Amino acid sequence: MSKRDYYEVLGVARDANADDLKKAYRRCAMKHHPDRNPGDHAAEASFKECKEAYEVLADANRRRMYDQHGHAAFEHGMGGGAGGPGGYADMGDIFGDIFGNIFGGAGGGRGPRRGADVGYVMELSLEEAVRGIERTIEIPTLDECESCDGSGSADGKVETCSTCNGRGQVRFQRGIFSMQQGCPHCGGRGQTITNPCGDCRGQGRTEEVKTLSVKIPAGVDNGDRIRLAGEGEAGPGGTPPGDLYVDIRVREHEIFQRDGDDLHCDVPIRLGQAALGDTIRVPTLGGDLELRIPAETQTGKVFRLRDKGVQSVRSRRPGDLYCKVVVETPVNLTAEQRDLLAKLEATFVGENARQHSPRSSTFLDGVKGFWDRMTS
Repeated sequence: MSKRDYYEVLGVARDANADDLKKAYRRCAMKHHPDRNPGDHAAEASFKECKEAYEVLADANRRRMYDQHGHAAFEHGMGGGAGGPGGYADMGDIFGDIFGNIFGGAGGGRGPRRGADVGYVMELSLEEAVRGIERTIEIPTLDECESCDGSGSADGKVETCSTCNGRGQVRFQRGIFSMQQGCPHCGGRGQTITNPCGDCRGQGRTEEVKTLSVKIPAGVDNGDRIRLAGEGEAGPGGTPPGDLYVDIRVREHEIFQRDGDDLHCDVPIRLGQAALGDTIRVPTLGGDLELRIPAETQTGKVFRLRDKGVQSVRSRRPGDLYCKVVVETPVNLTAEQRDLLAKLEATFVGENARQHSPRSSTFLDGVKGFWDRMTS
């Protein structure tokens, strides 16, 4: 059975660069790896096929020979077969990235490089989110031990780990694969401590409550995340700290609903204001503004106030404010008011009434058409 083209195996173009090849191989290897497909011989064969293709194409010399002669370049001693000598691509890093966690490796096959990231949820009012705010927060975290300066050693003395010889990693064989992971003896530090610090018990870190002042920029929205570099947990063995991520949660507002850069609100008006027209005052985040209501305005009419919305951290100009008019039915009427409304209502009779109620007329026409269709 003839071999498939190596570029076809990895699903890349013939001019693919090294990064494209590596990404394609990762996808292929992850999909077909035997540990993810136990007992699936087809998957195992596909895995070997994509491994062979990557070993050839990732090596500049072997790739050039393959491009010139195809598979024949390695079948007739030109450069060594995919399973023989002839300049292999280094598979250690890529296998560590993909399968380190599968085989129990620390950090994808590498020792610890930094402390853990820390998350914090900050709840803001809409006004605080729009205008920005500086707030002091307290974060329970692991901080560098002051007694030993993060070394974990009471006397400052450390020894090279005898298991990994100071590399922080150990290599082991799993079938045909040579894998590496963080050293289980020293935790990836590459060093061991004979006289642990009493305050941190040799960990180099202690539990602390860190107080921070966080500046929230104007225009943040619900779900936004702010990163404070180096304010997370201290790294083990003096390695760099992680980061602090502040997740923004904006409380519901009693008047406004935010949609991106725009604001929406309902504006109640009386029946007379809607029928005769009026000028009313409506709220905005910058103070009240006048809004002219034309005569014969219907409930649900939306008025747009430009640039009265929110200027987010990502936009160059503010959004708009959309005011939806809601015509209220009057309540708690006096006898005089009821009498006046009754007299007004008495004027809406027969066909004359329809010209004063545009939505009602449309609705009645629709009902009549519905019944005509049902009875035809």
